[in-house]
Amino acid sequence: MLSRKIAVTSFGLLLCLCLGSLFWPAGPAGAGPVLERVRANKTIRVGVSHGLRGFSWQDANGNWQGLDIDLARAVAAAVLADPGKVSCMVVDAANRFPLLLAGKLDLLLRNTTYTFNREAALGVRFTAIYCYDGQTFMVPADSPSHRLEDLNGASISYVRRTTHEKTLADFFQSRGWTFTGLPFDNLAGAVEAFFAGRSQVLTADRGELAAIRTQAPAGPSAFRILPETISKEPLAAVVPAGDDEWLLIVKWVLYALMEAEERGITQAKARTLLTTSPNPSDQRFLASDGLPEKTLTLKPGWVLRVIEAVGNYGEIYERHLGQDSPLHLDRGLNRLWKDGGLLYAPPFQ
Repeated sequence: MLSRKIAVTSFGLLLCLCLGSLFWPAGPAGAGPVLERVRANKTIRVGVSHGLRGFSWQDANGNWQGLDIDLARAVAAAVLADPGKVSCMVVDAANRFPLLLAGKLDLLLRNTTYTFNREAALGVRFTAIYCYDGQTFMVPADSPSHRLEDLNGASISYVRRTTHEKTLADFFQSRGWTFTGLPFDNLAGAVEAFFAGRSQVLTADRGELAAIRTQAPAGPSAFRILPETISKEPLAAVVPAGDDEWLLIVKWVLYALMEAEERGITQAKARTLLTTSPNPSDQRFLASDGLPEKTLTLKPGWVLRVIEAVGNYGEIYERHLGQDSPLHLDRGLNRLWKDGGLLYAPPFQ
């Protein structure tokens, strides 16, 4: 009887060891092609918009600024230990995905909506959603249009090959309304036509319209953004399919920014909290030196580097899009989940 128990126990132990070898990583995984390229080039090539204040634009000194730029800098801080190792390439709606898939870009951070069709059909992967937006409309301040129903029969400028194009057509058709469309290959063309009075309405995401309004020749007060939205536009960073390591790193860098805000870890306090926080979980989070880091070959302290480089998510949002920025956007759905928003980082455990 005793020998039978020993045999059963030995078999159970052997089974556990075999299963463990299947599900527990044996050591650091080899970097995927995009991650290898980034490390070899010692820079991250990022596709961005141009001149979209709050998201990606160049200041008087030619320095790139904006929410999308800071997110790219956060990834560079984690992977290359230097937030300055970012090379920005201006892309438009038509060429952004071809350039990413052709290996001309490592990362796309350009007001790009996460959709099923894009992820399933194009061979790209979306990371964490970093901004919840929605399509709406902008009109001159003296326009008689104040609600959506007032746009029936209007001339509307928009950009081709965007979610806005299909959503606009579906929205009007479903209500039996008509509009005269003025499609353009890029946002600059649509904006120019609208400011010149060749169309009565411009449609895009609310964040984009808020940015565009700051650049109006007659000043922001010359235009109004309607209160309603007609779509969901969850914006996410995009990477090529086929490199799980790169996908994981970009996704969890974005989550780290949200987690830092939830923990109350700011750019100014991060280094001090690394050793003085009364919560040992905060210290482990900032030290970021464990099996996941070894698996992705990230140097310890990548979370601390990220936060010291750009701050937490709330700091980034308020700096570029919030009430004290030129865009004056309320955070709305971009608040943390505990504050009534949708931002939510999975546990760092």
